Amino acid sequence: MVWFRNDLHLDAINALGKNTIGELIGIRFTEIGDDYLKATMPVDHRTKQPYGLLHGGASCVLAETLGSVAAALTVDDKQFKCVGLDINANHLRSATSGYVTGITKPIHIGRTTQVWEIKITDERDKLICISRLTVAVIKA
Repeated sequence: MVWFRNDLHLDAINALGKNTIGELIGIRFTEIGDDYLKATMPVDHRTKQPYGLLHGGASCVLAETLGSVAAALTVDDKQFKCVGLDINANHLRSATSGYVTGITKPIHIGRTTQVWEIKITDERDKLICISRLTVAVIKA
């Protein structure tokens, strides 16, 4: 297990998004495993671009939200904070409705940096976007 605490609950993780962009666009954490975190996001008027497709920026918000929250859950939040350094995203397929699901897993969990991979799929489990997020671990 990669998490700092072993008593994590989805309600508490979802509460972290109160009054954030994640709440505004409907991101909802749905599952936590030993080494992954999963969340969904609607494809609707909040997350589409003018052509009616899922906006690439919305995919990046989902990816950064997943990776940042996952990173934060691996450290003692009384001593450390995790902040984004770099994100990249390859948009492989479009989505026009329904929900997309993102799942993040660690590539590297170090003392000062972490790297997380985020895969976003549509409701047919087709890969929409693959992203990599690097975070810095800094003193609180």
